Amino acid sequence: MIDAYEDPGTPDSRGPARYLLWLVRQQWRRCAVGALLGSTWTTLMALSPYLLSRAVDDGLEPGDQAVLAGWAGAILAAGTFSAWLSIMRHRTMTRVRMDANFRTVKVVIGQAVRLGAALPRQVGAGEVVTIGVGDVQTIAQSLTFVGPGVGAIVSYSVVAGLLLSVSPTLAAVILLGVPVVAVLVGPLLGRLQGVESSYRERQGVLTARIGDLSGGLRVLNGLGGKGLFADAFRRDSRRLQEQGYRVGAVSSWIQALGVGLPTLFLALVTWLAARLAAQGSISVGELVSVYGYVAVLIMPVAFFIECGFQISRALVAARRVVRFLALDPDDDSSGGGGRGLDAPASPSALHDPDSGVRVVPGRLTALAGARPGDASAVVDRLGRFAPSAATWGSVRLDEIALAQVRARILVADNEADLFAGTLRELVSGRGEHGEEAIARAVRAAVADDIVLGLPDGLDSAIDAQGRNLSGGQRQRVRLVRALLADPEVLLAVEPTSALDAHTEAAVADRLRAERGERTDRTTVVASTSPLLLDRADTVYYLIDGKAAAVGSHQRLLAEEPGYRALVARDADEIDEEGRQDRQDLAGEEGLENIEESVR
Repeated sequence: MIDAYEDPGTPDSRGPARYLLWLVRQQWRRCAVGALLGSTWTTLMALSPYLLSRAVDDGLEPGDQAVLAGWAGAILAAGTFSAWLSIMRHRTMTRVRMDANFRTVKVVIGQAVRLGAALPRQVGAGEVVTIGVGDVQTIAQSLTFVGPGVGAIVSYSVVAGLLLSVSPTLAAVILLGVPVVAVLVGPLLGRLQGVESSYRERQGVLTARIGDLSGGLRVLNGLGGKGLFADAFRRDSRRLQEQGYRVGAVSSWIQALGVGLPTLFLALVTWLAARLAAQGSISVGELVSVYGYVAVLIMPVAFFIECGFQISRALVAARRVVRFLALDPDDDSSGGGGRGLDAPASPSALHDPDSGVRVVPGRLTALAGARPGDASAVVDRLGRFAPSAATWGSVRLDEIALAQVRARILVADNEADLFAGTLRELVSGRGEHGEEAIARAVRAAVADDIVLGLPDGLDSAIDAQGRNLSGGQRQRVRLVRALLADPEVLLAVEPTSALDAHTEAAVADRLRAERGERTDRTTVVASTSPLLLDRADTVYYLIDGKAAAVGSHQRLLAEEPGYRALVARDADEIDEEGRQDRQDLAGEEGLENIEESVR
C-alpha cells in the first residue's frame, strides 16, 4: 500500500473513467493478484456442484462407498481451499481499496496545497470536505470490480461451459441472461448518476454552511442572527433530505433488482433443468449439478449489478475529484500565471491605477477606506490576488513570473489560516529561523507575553486555527509570522483590529521601528486605527475604492472631515461627511450612480 511519504503519482484527470483506471494502473500487480484470486475463488465455487454431481452419479447411485468417499474428500478439499482463497482475496482487495483511498486523499491534498491562496476563490470549503469525506470512500469501494468483478465474469463463463456439456439449451439461457439483466438495470444506473450528482452538489453547499455557522456562531449570537441562519439551515437540510430520498429510491430499485433478477432468472434455469430431467435428457446427478450451478450463479450475477452500482456512483465522485484537480492556480482571479518577466532588480514602486494608490519603496503606507472592503481590494490587487493593471516598477504585475511575486510580496491577512503544530513551527512557516530572528519578530509584534504564557514557550502546541489562543493573540501570531518572513513588500490587512489600545500602540511603534526605518523594506497597512495611521509616512483616504486624499495622518485630520470622522469611528458623521466627499468627488450626477451601486 502507498507509503505516507510516497509520491502518489500524476493522476489522469482527463475524465472520471480515466481517473479510476489510473488508480488501477498505479497498483496493477495487486489488482492482478486480486483478479486472479477472485477468479479462482468463484471458479472453485462453480466447480463444487460438478464434484457433487460426480459423487451422486459415480458413488451414491451405484452404492460404491469408496468412490463416494473419494468425491466427498475432493469436495472437502475444494471447500477448504476456496475458504483460504476467499480470505486472501478479501485481504488483497482491502489493500487495493485502501491504496486508492489514500492515494486520492494525497492527490486532493496536494492539489489544495498547490492552489494555495487561489483555493477559496475557486471552490468552496464544503466541496473539498465532501470530496475528502464521501467521494474518496466511494471511489475506493468501486475498485471491487478488479477482484470479485473479474471473478464473476470468469465463473460465469466457466459455468456456461459446464452447462454446455449438460445441455446446450441451459447454456444458451445462461449466456443470454446477463444482457437481459443489463437492459433492465442499465437505465437505472444512468438515472442514479444524475440524482447522485445533484445530491453531492447540494451536500457540498450544506457542508459549507455548517462550516460557516460553526466558525461564526459567536458573532451570530451577538448580532441576534442565530435563529435566522438556523431556519435557513433547516430549509437546506430538508432539500438535501428530499434529494437523498430520490437517490435512495433509485438505489433501492437497483439493490432489489440485484437480488430479485438473479433469483428469477436462475429459477427459470432450474425449471428447465427439472423438465429435462423428467424427460430423461439429463441424469439425476446432472440435475443436482445444475441446481448447484444455479445457486453459485446467483453470486456472480449479483456482483455484476453491484459493480455497476458502485461504478456509477464512483464516476460521479471521480468527476468531482477530476474537476477539482483541473483547477489551476495560474488561471485564478489573479489574472493568469504571468508571462515570465523578471521582477524589478531593486525595490520599486507599486502602483494600482484602479484606486490611484502608489506605494513608494522603503516607506510605511497606510490605506484607510470609508468601506472596509475598499482597502482590502487594493491590497489584493497589489498582492496579485485579484485581476488588475497594477504595476511594479515599469512592469505590469500580472506579467511578472508568479514565483517572483510571491517570493518578494507578502499579503498578511488578519484571518489567515493557522495550522496545528508548535508555536515555533507556526511562525516559522517553510523557512528555518534562528532564535535571535524569532525573538526579534516576537518582540516587534508585541507577542512576548504569548510566548511567556504558554507552558513550553515556542515549543508549546497550538491547535488548528489557534483555537487555544484568544483573538488578539492569534492576530499577533499572524503578525510574527509575517515579520519573520521578512518580505521586501509586506501588505498587512487590519493587523491590530483585535488588540486593545495599549497593545495596538506598542505594535504600531515597533512595526515602524522594525520596517519603517529600512530603505529596502516597504510596508502597507490597511487600517482605520489612528494609532497605526499616525505612524505611517503616507496615508491614502479611499472613498468608493478611489484615493480621495493623500498625505500624512495629521494633515488629513485637519483638511478632510470625512477622514476625521472615519478614524474617530463616528458612524453618523462618517455617513454624512462621506456623502459630502462623494458628492465633491463625483459631482451631482455621478453621486446618484454611486449610491445606486452601494444599495
